[in-house]
Amino acid sequence: MKKSDFHYDLPPELIAQAPLPRRSASRLLLVPPGDAAFRDLGIADLPDLLQPGDLLVFNDTRVIPARLHGQKETGGRVEVLVERLLPGNQARAQLGVSKPPKPGSTIALDAGGQAVVLGREGEFWRLRFEVGGPLEDWLQQAGELPLPPYIHRQPGPEDAERYQTVFARETGAVAAPTAGLHFDDALLDALRERGIATGHVTLHVGAGTFQPVRVDDLSEHRMHSEWLNVDARLVEQVHRTRAAGGRVVAVGTTVVRALESAMDEDGVLRPFAGETRIFILPGYRIRSVDALLTNFHLPESTLLMMVSAFAGKQRMFAAYEHAIGERYRFFSYGDAMLLWARAQP
Repeated sequence: MKKSDFHYDLPPELIAQAPLPRRSASRLLLVPPGDAAFRDLGIADLPDLLQPGDLLVFNDTRVIPARLHGQKETGGRVEVLVERLLPGNQARAQLGVSKPPKPGSTIALDAGGQAVVLGREGEFWRLRFEVGGPLEDWLQQAGELPLPPYIHRQPGPEDAERYQTVFARETGAVAAPTAGLHFDDALLDALRERGIATGHVTLHVGAGTFQPVRVDDLSEHRMHSEWLNVDARLVEQVHRTRAAGGRVVAVGTTVVRALESAMDEDGVLRPFAGETRIFILPGYRIRSVDALLTNFHLPESTLLMMVSAFAGKQRMFAAYEHAIGERYRFFSYGDAMLLWARAQP
């Protein structure tokens, strides 16, 4: 299977550059299984598309203001994108530099303090921050929200709220689980009134989510590592939902990654906390969820490959063609689609 198999042409003006005034005002493309017709709806219609007893699973990760700017000892400018917080005020980070820094050198940070370069770890660097306090607390004051590279503007005050889900609570992501951005308190209340339960996993989305697949032969691709937690409470919710005949609906591809990583060899969901490099593409059978609410994904991305595995590649590309024709808004601040799993042979 080739990366080029997942290419599509997207008019640039369909890439959403800012959120809508109201979270739940986004459009929703319903993609039923089989050959049933697509339906153009709105996120506010979601409660009517689900049934009492269904379970919506959200990712409760919270985005860090992870982008910093500074200067090397040699005078060169540096952009620092924190990938993961580590003990001892250390972090794994991407560095945007013209020439790689040397281990032991320092980066003077524009926001104050400095970062000591400890060494390289693959595409990332390990840094130790000397900022006069806990790094996580300092970033909340000094860091810049890392909007995705396809949003061609600087982050503004509204992004601090809108590029964060209303249920975010576990700090550690450098990108938002964007399917969750469509939910506001009113929509969550409507879901509860309908008898639809909610649960949470945590998967800290890393900067690697924006890295392009660099090989055409997908068997050679290695996924970036992300930390997740599927706790016993959520596992019990899933088992109870299934036993009562309810359906499990993932809100976002990160939830699918988390749940599939927590499945044992017999397809039973178990509590799990740790790293995942799971790569889901057509040929992989997703067993953890019955439906997936997701945004539209970049051409040739691993996320497009995942949704193609879930709903079928031909079906997925037909849905994208429909969405482009109907002028849906794409990517992080864009619209959403609700996918039901295709029938398994």
